[in-house]
Amino acid sequence: MQSYTIGQAARLLGVSPDTARRWADAGRVTTHRDDSGRRLIDGRDLAAFSVELARTGGGEEAPSYTSVRNAFPGIVTAVKLGDVAAQVEIQAGPHRLVSLLTREAVEELGLEVGMEATARVKSTNVHIDRT
Repeated sequence: MQSYTIGQAARLLGVSPDTARRWADAGRVTTHRDDSGRRLIDGRDLAAFSVELARTGGGEEAPSYTSVRNAFPGIVTAVKLGDVAAQVEIQAGPHRLVSLLTREAVEELGLEVGMEATARVKSTNVHIDRT
């Protein structure tokens, strides 16, 4: 399972690293240390925390802005596979994006809960890029 540094988690949650560090210090999200002493957050824990944060509106900072339009970097919070089709949910800061795509595409991208991904939106279609 992928783990994220405090800085990576902060970017995915749309907050500063200081805010993510305060949340970890307060026990709002569980961390562990790697062999070099860095604090890491398990991908599944970060996915659950991002959903809870969006549901409760617990962000402390305004979202960051970018010149890249319609790209939503975030964390995969759900993958539902059917025989042919699949549904993937991404929490990108306060935004929950849902994409319907083929099972084959999900398998080729290796998408699973807790991993980083980017949702790209054009018109009414949402495309998922693995990052």
